Amino acid sequence: MKVIVTVLPKTTVLDPQGAATAEAMKHLGLESVRGVRVGKSIQFEAQGADEAKLHEIARDLLSNPVMEDYKLEILP
Repeated sequence: MKVIVTVLPKTTVLDPQGAATAEAMKHLGLESVRGVRVGKSIQFEAQGADEAKLHEIARDLLSNPVMEDYKLEILP
């Protein structure tokens, strides 16, 4: 199975990289841009891993639970 973990800063945490990206997008003509958050995406393949273990790895290894949220996608 293919696993995709998307990690973004929590909405309560300032995201200076997202703010800088939003400003750059405005300067390039996309005036209506709002709420830019910059994060990371981790993709890997795992055979036979259960969903609870994947959540544990995403929470404890791939993200910082104090400052970041993650989304786990499992594809066949």
